[in-house]
Amino acid sequence: MTVPFYYEQNTDLTSTAGYDAIIQYHSDCRRTCKEVEEFMKARASIEEKYAKDLLGLSKKVCGYNEMNTLKRSLDMFKLQTEHVSLAHLQLAQNMRDEAKKLEEFREKQREARKKVEQQMDALHKQKALQFKKTMDSKKTYEQKCRDKEEADQNVNRNTNNTKHMDKLYAKAQQAKQNAEEADKLYQQNVSAMGKIKDEWQKEHVKACEIFEKQAMERINFLRNTVWTHVNQLSQQCVTSDELYEEVRKSLEQTDVQEDIEHFVNLRRTGDKPPGTNRGVQRISIQYSDTSRGTRV
Repeated sequence: MTVPFYYEQNTDLTSTAGYDAIIQYHSDCRRTCKEVEEFMKARASIEEKYAKDLLGLSKKVCGYNEMNTLKRSLDMFKLQTEHVSLAHLQLAQNMRDEAKKLEEFREKQREARKKVEQQMDALHKQKALQFKKTMDSKKTYEQKCRDKEEADQNVNRNTNNTKHMDKLYAKAQQAKQNAEEADKLYQQNVSAMGKIKDEWQKEHVKACEIFEKQAMERINFLRNTVWTHVNQLSQQCVTSDELYEEVRKSLEQTDVQEDIEHFVNLRRTGDKPPGTNRGVQRISIQYSDTSRGTRV
């Protein structure tokens, strides 16, 4: 069973502990959204850098002097490397789009929550102010009651002193009037406090229902966002493998014997090996053998 946000046991009329806990929870939730958003942006930057590096690599010379079937395979290798880099560029853009959606969702919730918080803050101040007025009027009422009791006691203690009776009686009557006025003001403040408390509780429940709905939406949105993110990464792996499969297909068509024959046919100089060069004459060299005294 789901426990609503507004279920709390607190008899302190000025306490906002439960409300403050909810506000802190949403502050932490907002921070989580920001962290996930920054994570996705950072991942997009990594993908973009990798894509650009890969694109630059695909433009470099690779097998320029090669020929025939292996040449075609190497060209396919470079081409698909370029396609993989473009796919990573698109992936980076898709990640930024998802991060943007998360940012917009976070800001939308923040604006909606801000209005509720402003209204609740005003009610909290009103409730605290009225509570202070009520407590002050209570203290005043209690003091006036003590003054009345003291004045009544003075009248009772001086029943035989006729000289001061009128003065004491008048003072007792004034004390009674003051106590009655204090009681009336106190009761008014208690009534006002009750109305403000009822209004605060009603608005508190509404605010908590809004906050609870936001929390549910946030959890669901974040879950779906991360799910989409990893799906994009998985799809990139599939796309890359499909592109590399084209390279593998091309390599399967590479024929070693055909490439050798192609080179021979392209660079051949004739069908027969070279014979004796008739233009070269035999040269006889004569030298002296000084040890024997003979000439060759």
